[in-house]
Amino acid sequence: MRSVGVEEELLLVDAGTGEPRALSAAVLGAADQAAVGEVEDHVFEKELHGQQLEFATHPQTRMAELAAEIVRCREEAMDHADRFGARVVALATSPLPVSPSLNAGERYRWLEEQFGLTTQEQLTCGCHVHVSVESDDEGVAVLDRIRPWLSVLLALSTNSPFWQGKDSGYSSYRSRVWGRWPSAGPVGIFGTAGHYHEQVDAMVGTGVLRDKGMIYFDARLSDTYPTVEIRVADVCLDASTTVLLAALVRGLVETAAREWRAGRPAAPVGVG
Repeated sequence: MRSVGVEEELLLVDAGTGEPRALSAAVLGAADQAAVGEVEDHVFEKELHGQQLEFATHPQTRMAELAAEIVRCREEAMDHADRFGARVVALATSPLPVSPSLNAGERYRWLEEQFGLTTQEQLTCGCHVHVSVESDDEGVAVLDRIRPWLSVLLALSTNSPFWQGKDSGYSSYRSRVWGRWPSAGPVGIFGTAGHYHEQVDAMVGTGVLRDKGMIYFDARLSDTYPTVEIRVADVCLDASTTVLLAALVRGLVETAAREWRAGRPAAPVGVG
């Protein structure tokens, strides 16, 4: 059974007004204190903006265990935020007007210098699903074959109708904002792992992208883990929807891998 892990990005908001608050440094400090003496480090990390908090689950093979971990991580994040009069909410964009505050760090400063307003406005929260693969060859074969389903996964997860206090007219306005990055969105068929890596290296080599971490394809090979990472979804309002999304993604990955081993070609679906 393939293992599955989930990364969720959450909004930090004022407990009284619901307005996003730049408290990630304080909340992460509280998480560090709570983790002292624990066998495992805490699972929380900072994101681009101070109004965000991210967590990553451990790889799981049983969906019940994945569900329990997602709920536990959300509850722990809520406990840490509560110390500062805040809440964490699983919304892909803020329903209320907000002036995002960039977190400190060389990487974030570089993004602001290079991409200006795109970086400043990028207060969006996604859900990333990692599914284990045996090799880069299998991983790229999977990416080639799940392409027609990525828009369906986005449609199932939509959770960002509002932008700066207004109804955007979209179910997922996060996807519109995220698409401003030069490396974001759908891609064509790679065919081989070698071709995938050649394209990634060429994109990074232009200097437009800082590194491989800025490969923001809707689905990509993880540069850190032996997984494919499906990044197209909004963060889901309810944890059960996240679990459903993860189960569907694993099913798609397994089906695609079997098709590849059986010699079935990827469907020639365009990206335009």
